[in-house]
Amino acid sequence: MEVYLAQPRGFCAGVVRAIEIVERALEKYGPPVYVRHEIVHNKYVVESLKNKGAIFVEELSEVPPKAVTVFSAHGVARSVEEEAAARDLPVLNATCPLVTKVHNQGKRYITRGRTLILIGHAGHPEVEGTMGQVPAPVLLVQSVQEVTALTLPADTPVAYITQTTLSVDDTKDIIAALQTRFTDIQGPDIRDICYATQNRQSAVRDLSKLVDVILVVGAANSSNSNRLREIGTEAGVASYLIADGSELNPEWLKNARTVGITAGASAPEVLVDDVIEAMRRIGPVKVQVLPGREENIEFRLPAQLAAS
Repeated sequence: MEVYLAQPRGFCAGVVRAIEIVERALEKYGPPVYVRHEIVHNKYVVESLKNKGAIFVEELSEVPPKAVTVFSAHGVARSVEEEAAARDLPVLNATCPLVTKVHNQGKRYITRGRTLILIGHAGHPEVEGTMGQVPAPVLLVQSVQEVTALTLPADTPVAYITQTTLSVDDTKDIIAALQTRFTDIQGPDIRDICYATQNRQSAVRDLSKLVDVILVVGAANSSNSNRLREIGTEAGVASYLIADGSELNPEWLKNARTVGITAGASAPEVLVDDVIEAMRRIGPVKVQVLPGREENIEFRLPAQLAAS
């Protein structure tokens, strides 16, 4: 069986930074370090950090006094930051810088007197954080239908921002609908869309032209991993989301001569290796990496953790 690995795949710079913040905090302050929400949406990553002494909580009320606290890569609402400050918790903010950029864009549009529209998934922690960072009501839209259903007058000054785990392709129809619906509308430059989301989706589209089956390594609650699987399916290729090699169903590969593998932005390469090993238990495998976009972006760590 021929296996093609998408390029790029797996960890993005924001995920690398977030994990490193937890690991360095454990080294510097010693365990336990408390992390609000899963640092990134991947069980393997979360479990490995738990084994090193991280404790994951959903609410700050679960964090003891004075305990070192990390905010996850998805970002948090202003109310969470204020609660941490009121309790005098030492906080390390692992919010992805690209998410923070979206928060700042939203705040800027509000100060210009615009009504803010957020394109994203209801209930996703990044969306909850963004809506809670902007000091005004935010309208969430998830589809073209929801744009049509908005009750604002057509001449309302509006602006839109987008969830970072959605690509240019994911949002273009909704943005077009907003531009048709409103006469006075602003939005961020297309270059402000998360590079990692776009690159991984483009790589899956390339992969889909070459293979019979696509395996996406990632967590069931990972927005970007689910989207990669959907893109494979939309391209007409049988595509499956799996956490690791243990979830590989040999039936999927029965008539496949070529298999493509990619991984969501929060999935480590060790899980890709695990899937390849699971395939080798079924039969001989030849692996090659597709040419793709090189990523060399690195985000700085918070000052209190930067190497001296």
